[in-house]
Amino acid sequence: MADDGSVARPVPGHGGAPATGGVTLCDATIAAAWNIQGDATRPALADAAQWLFGVALPTAPNAAAHGDAWTALWLGPTSWLVAAAQQPALDAETARAAVNALGGAVFDVTVARVGWTIAGPQAATVLASGCPLDLHPRAFPARSCAQSLFGHVNALVCRHADDAFTLLVARSFARDVRHALAAAGAQYGCSALPPRPFRL
Repeated sequence: MADDGSVARPVPGHGGAPATGGVTLCDATIAAAWNIQGDATRPALADAAQWLFGVALPTAPNAAAHGDAWTALWLGPTSWLVAAAQQPALDAETARAAVNALGGAVFDVTVARVGWTIAGPQAATVLASGCPLDLHPRAFPARSCAQSLFGHVNALVCRHADDAFTLLVARSFARDVRHALAAAGAQYGCSALPPRPFRL
């Protein structure tokens, strides 16, 4: 069930079995997150996105791309999530005006989701406890993202490397998902780390 909307913050420490070979869990902080919609096969829109965010909008399904400041995640053929780990110089209104002029749209979704990065040799196993995606590196390689579920909650899963993932969920389900991740990791040893900026 959804809770009252408060976010459960991991307290640095350790729980469960010995940490060797286990997992780490930390908040993935995002300073700005915008949903971009439009036709990225149109050169003008693709060029504008590259100029605004310093990263090309991925056109391959479930692909992700990273620039100096922004990460772009493919959500659908005409939809992307662009996220900045640090407060960007660019504001949403400037981006919205530029993209709207080219037939696209920008929606500020910064407060809509929260995320955690789970890493370590057992990270894929812990994530698979609630996520039906095939997490084998051949099926879901680094710098991939996919919309799926974690338990009963809609989630956006991003892979950094073979043993590191970020899970983004709606803020209202934050406590449920955080507790489920910690419980799944406890049998392997789950260490809570301080928050880290979200970057692929």
